[in-house]
Amino acid sequence: MISKMIRYDIVLYAGEQQHFVNELRELGLVDITTTGWEPSESDRALLLEIEAYNKAVEYLNAFAASESFNAKALAYESGSVAYECYEDARSERQRITQEVTRLEKLAEEIAPWGKFSADDIARLSERGLSLRFFVAQPAVFERAVAEQPEGVTLAEVGRTQSYVYFAVITQDNTPVVLDGQEVRLPQMDSEAMRKEIARLQAEDKALDEVFSRVAASRDLIAAECGALKEQLQGLKVGATAQREADGRLLILEGWAEADTAERVDAMLKEYPNLVYDRRDATIDDEAPVKLKNNKFARLFELIGSMYALPKYGTFDLTAIFGPFYMLFFAICLCDAGYGLVLLMVGLALLFKGGESMRQAAWLSIVCASAAVAFGFYANSFFGLAISDYAPVIKFIDFQQDFFSISLAIGVFQILVGMAINIWMKAKLFGFTSTFGLLGWFIILLSGVLAVGLPMFDLAIPGFDASSPAFYGAMGVGAVLMLLLNNVKRNPLINLGAGLWDAYNNITGLLSDVLSYIRLFAIGLSGGVLAQVFNSLAMGLSGLSEGVAGSAWYVVAVQIVAASIILLIGHGINLFMSAISSFVHPMRLTFVEFYKNAGFEMGQRAFDPVRKMNK
Repeated sequence: MISKMIRYDIVLYAGEQQHFVNELRELGLVDITTTGWEPSESDRALLLEIEAYNKAVEYLNAFAASESFNAKALAYESGSVAYECYEDARSERQRITQEVTRLEKLAEEIAPWGKFSADDIARLSERGLSLRFFVAQPAVFERAVAEQPEGVTLAEVGRTQSYVYFAVITQDNTPVVLDGQEVRLPQMDSEAMRKEIARLQAEDKALDEVFSRVAASRDLIAAECGALKEQLQGLKVGATAQREADGRLLILEGWAEADTAERVDAMLKEYPNLVYDRRDATIDDEAPVKLKNNKFARLFELIGSMYALPKYGTFDLTAIFGPFYMLFFAICLCDAGYGLVLLMVGLALLFKGGESMRQAAWLSIVCASAAVAFGFYANSFFGLAISDYAPVIKFIDFQQDFFSISLAIGVFQILVGMAINIWMKAKLFGFTSTFGLLGWFIILLSGVLAVGLPMFDLAIPGFDASSPAFYGAMGVGAVLMLLLNNVKRNPLINLGAGLWDAYNNITGLLSDVLSYIRLFAIGLSGGVLAQVFNSLAMGLSGLSEGVAGSAWYVVAVQIVAASIILLIGHGINLFMSAISSFVHPMRLTFVEFYKNAGFEMGQRAFDPVRKMNK
């Protein structure tokens, strides 16, 4: 559900702005509207600084979890000093990394030239001997040796399969024309470069001690980052506040949750030289949104936030789409073994992933548990039929039966969405505003009960496709849909609009329902691939022919080969199935369900002015 908001319009002296914002920050319950804020050049610099601090904290948290971290390192005296040391060490590490990369590439390129000394080459040049270095294909080199003029010596230095590396020695810079690429040797050979690389790597290793001290100071750096964020908060409030009386008065728009509004009222009443007005927020206000759900529904806020928050004053669909999403995930994965693997991943994230991963870990656990249950019901465990080992249990024939079931699930979710849309419209605009949508709902629901249920050997007595009750319900729906879709308009105009809406709704609903076939298709494809990898493993390893009469070491090799094929095959299939199981239920939720439920996006999330830890 969406938390109820109270709107505050606050008037205070401009000179009190900073003190008042600090008071709000200590309270931590009021969201000040800063919509339309355009950062200045100094504001952009502050944003970049905050981003740099955030990246520093993120890097240092990762470093503190690595083996390079020295837990006994002493922290710096302040966050600013620690951050400066971090920046210096980071720049030095980047320089070393770039230089090592350059030297490694160069050392590989000049390795064929062997060991040489730039000083020796320079001394030969002083004595009148000129050394030039070339690279050419073997055939070109052989021809140059055969045709070398008097006074020119070609000496092979190194050779690869494709090229010959050679030196051309002449007296007094005798001109030489060769069909090869001339190269200029660096000041050191590859062996000397390797030593220089080792020296740089030792310097880089020594930087770990600096990073350890900085990592020990990361809480101080986070506090500095929090101070910068608080500074930015004040700048945004001041830049977007409405100014009156020649700039001497500020008018602020604030929001607080109804549950905590009494504390906000008490603070505003005690604050001197301040006037405020309060009222309940309405759907017409651009109020910030805060969701307030139970523990189960709260897990799926992570999914909903990837699209948008609902508009204030409308309906939060999180608790409704959550069970559907969990079911869709299980259907798409459709394997108890794969579900167990993801369940273990979720448990690992829960115990070792830290607080930031807790919600994602629980979401993984819930969805993976559903996948285990549905995969067992669908008779699949890593592509193996569970019925072969438990013949007394009745399983669903996924390939034979689930095509129609997936369509039925889609119709049911669409009906739920339409019911929510009808309820929301009736609440906001009155019951008569829902007649057109209500007519479609009655027609679709009647068709499902009278025609759809008998397809699954279910039926409502006295309500079938030929019963008077069915025709009566369809007639009521048609009247609402075609003649009463807008009670304030002429019925003839309504008829034309209703017929046009009928065309759009029929094609749209058909497309929406057919989209749910993807549940069947994805689940089936993952199961078939699992069976294929099982067959490949048994067939290629030879285990499908049995092990009777085979030597133990032959059987051992066969088992190892089959295990490798199974690990690689099922690993690939699990990866692809997990991505599909995550993405496609999300698509069904955000497109088909949200559309039929009349979902409206909110402007922004509730973000009170508060103290910043980082």
